[in-house]
Amino acid sequence: MHRHLGGQFPYAAFFWPALALVSAGEIASSVAAHVLGLDADGDRTEEPEGATPSGIALELGTVRLRDFTMVKSGVPTLLCTPLALHGASIADLAAGHSLVAALRGAGIERLFMAAWRSASADMRFLGIDDYLADLNVLVDHVGGLVDLVGLCQGGWLSLVYAGRFPGKVRKLVMAGAPIDIAARPSQLSAIAAATPLTMFQSLVDLGDGRLIGRNVATFWGSDSVVANDIHQSLQTLEAISSPEFARLEAIFRKWNSWTIDVPGTYYLEVIGKLYKRNELAAGSFVALGQRIDLSRLRIPMYLLAGSEDEVVSPEQLIAVERLVATPPDDLRQEIAPSDHLGLFMGKRTLEEYWPRIAHWMKEPVPEGNFR
Repeated sequence: MHRHLGGQFPYAAFFWPALALVSAGEIASSVAAHVLGLDADGDRTEEPEGATPSGIALELGTVRLRDFTMVKSGVPTLLCTPLALHGASIADLAAGHSLVAALRGAGIERLFMAAWRSASADMRFLGIDDYLADLNVLVDHVGGLVDLVGLCQGGWLSLVYAGRFPGKVRKLVMAGAPIDIAARPSQLSAIAAATPLTMFQSLVDLGDGRLIGRNVATFWGSDSVVANDIHQSLQTLEAISSPEFARLEAIFRKWNSWTIDVPGTYYLEVIGKLYKRNELAAGSFVALGQRIDLSRLRIPMYLLAGSEDEVVSPEQLIAVERLVATPPDDLRQEIAPSDHLGLFMGKRTLEEYWPRIAHWMKEPVPEGNFR
């Protein structure tokens, strides 16, 4: 089934230049509002809270390290959520729709989450290297060796991190992550490839060096996401007309309506390096001064893709199998009957697929494999 990409917001909006969708009058109105200070840091709604109680283990300018730990021993699992306009509660939306709860219920007892913060004006020049460096601080804070779980945009960032610091990642899980854009275009990557980089630069210029989440969300029409799309992503059995679904829909819409701002430098690097030049798959991606050679990476990996994912085609993730040197016995992949958001918050996916991933994560690693 093919749906308009707006049904899988927010990730469609992250890459589609809103200026190409609107009239000159709407652009002028947006610029005027920005000049008046209405679309930047003020008048922000409160960040939605996740469903699972947590503490803050560490707080940096770019990220909060949320702590869901139940025990203090063992290799910790670190969830790397996407830095793509919406909050980290994508992984902890509601009871029955929480990846955090699914992992804990399957025996992952030492669990942390990287919850990226909205970029303030003085963060506008931060790039991919800055976020990798802070991710490294989080890993060191929890002991220097982690099982890393990367979701969507957090997936390629996790793979880059593992390639740069292979001795710090015991196992790597990637779900709905764009790795080899050329493997098979998705509707989203096709749009990104066909759009001149100057259009993306225009969005950054409109935000004075940042991608302002509310601007993009408004132009994209995130408020118009229909109940049927929400019902499909959540994979709930509750009838759309039921009070139970109405409660879930309200939680989803609150999450969907809250946006973060993204540094312009980071945003343009993602567009250029990942979506224009496919550097990670091509072997030319440089991170923290070192070229990321995936063909030398041998750590165990688990890949989870969605068959109905219009944001990241399954082939863009499954291509990892031919790019890395991980032994076949240590490389797993599954394609779930899911759209993009359903990989992280869909009830069926959380109940059927993530417990298998958790059990795999708990298995010992053969000596000498994480290098």
